[in-house]
Amino acid sequence: MTAAAARPGTRVRPAMPAMEVRASRGMPLGMPPSRFLSLYWQKHPLLIRGALAGWRAPITAEDLAGLACEESVLARIVCRDRKQANWVLLPGPYKEASFAALPAQDWTLLVQDVDKWDADVAGLLDFVRFLPTWRIDDVMVSYATDGGGVGPHVDQYDVFLVQGKGRREWSICTDRHASHALRPRTDLKLLAEFSPTHCFMLEPGDVLYLPPNIPHDGVAQGECMTFSIGMRAPAESELLLDLAEHLAEQLPDTLRYADPDLRPARAPGLIDAAALDRVRTLLGPFAQRIKGAEFAIWFGRMVTRYRSAALIAGNGQPVALEQIRATLASGRALLRHPFARFAWLEHGSDGASLFAAGHMIHCPRALAEALCAHARIEADDAVFRDGAALTALRELLAAGCVQFARAPRKRA
Repeated sequence: MTAAAARPGTRVRPAMPAMEVRASRGMPLGMPPSRFLSLYWQKHPLLIRGALAGWRAPITAEDLAGLACEESVLARIVCRDRKQANWVLLPGPYKEASFAALPAQDWTLLVQDVDKWDADVAGLLDFVRFLPTWRIDDVMVSYATDGGGVGPHVDQYDVFLVQGKGRREWSICTDRHASHALRPRTDLKLLAEFSPTHCFMLEPGDVLYLPPNIPHDGVAQGECMTFSIGMRAPAESELLLDLAEHLAEQLPDTLRYADPDLRPARAPGLIDAAALDRVRTLLGPFAQRIKGAEFAIWFGRMVTRYRSAALIAGNGQPVALEQIRATLASGRALLRHPFARFAWLEHGSDGASLFAAGHMIHCPRALAEALCAHARIEADDAVFRDGAALTALRELLAAGCVQFARAPRKRA
């Protein structure tokens, strides 16, 4: 301990934890998840060497380009102009000829929600299974030629940058006073100033964790692919807007603006201070007016709808329970819709309020846990022996949140 630290009243600032660790067998984070959450989560960046040692990128650049040509896929190409120190955005979808027209270097293809389209890419999410599943947004895959990148920027959410192929150099800035001002007149939200404090060269299998609001920039060193596991972090404005709409739906139209203390108007059309006070009193801190259970229901609905990459819509026609039993008896597994998000709340000792793509369904706890944990549930799973589970399953099928696997083809 230094002399300064020993003086009475002197505060000692805790040392920043190590910024680089090496993963070990059975400990891909390089430490127990509890330690990672305590020391790094939403606090400090962390480079984990060999976090996914031996893991091979499950999708090729050609596959990614093909996906980017689909109308329903969100894709972007970002071209770097070295002379102007600028980056240009080319939004998708694309035609095959679009890629042939690109230069040999300095461009990046980024495709969102690849985990919804490719089961092997979705398997990468096992790396973050220590986090609540509803907190996870998507796996964005980027393919870059030499020198490719999207420029210096900040993300408003946590991200795990997994190096899948080739090498990429990441520069980050941990200076708390660094400017986050953006460049004017650009389609990309790029930082006007960027002074990195640390640089890392990521090899295949390395993972760089970045908490929100850390300025960073990644540049491909030769051809490379990066898999970005992004978290879902609704803005306060989004939460407030959705909550307000939810509350409005619960209020009867008999509750209206009233002014029994009205006095003669001082001028036509005037909204006076008294009127504003009445409105303020009527609304109040409306979030506090909602009971705890109602607030939980709103959040469950909202968080399973938020940032959904596609609208999920079933036919709305519940099938007979006998038909569901017959389908299960034939051995067809139950599949979650790849774009449906699931979450649940405890409801009694063994019940649950299950939320799926904004729908709320009461069901046995075992069914809720199974649907949140697995994208596929085999037909002989014990969870389907509960009649209440089949009733809930009927609603989920009607909403389009789940479906049965296709029946195997009969041999001729």
